[in-house]
Amino acid sequence: MAIVKTTSRKFPDKQKHFFDLADQGVKVIIKRGNKQAYVLTPVDEDNLYFTPEMVQRIKESQEQIKKGQSTTVRNKADLDAFFKNL
Repeated sequence: MAIVKTTSRKFPDKQKHFFDLADQGVKVIIKRGNKQAYVLTPVDEDNLYFTPEMVQRIKESQEQIKKGQSTTVRNKADLDAFFKNL
């Protein structure tokens, strides 16, 4: 896999170029100072929020609710009681 590195200062001037590279599967790393770096990754609406793992966790949670394996919290007193029982 190809990797392209740039800085946060250089990114705005050539952002179309970097987005095009990311669309082609190139890993674009944007360095912000000496401490932080980011990877530019294309996503679509289908995988923006719901990864396969998240979908599986949601399905498992729905099954737990159907089986009565959940706790209902309706007010602050319920919440306080829940935390005391942890």
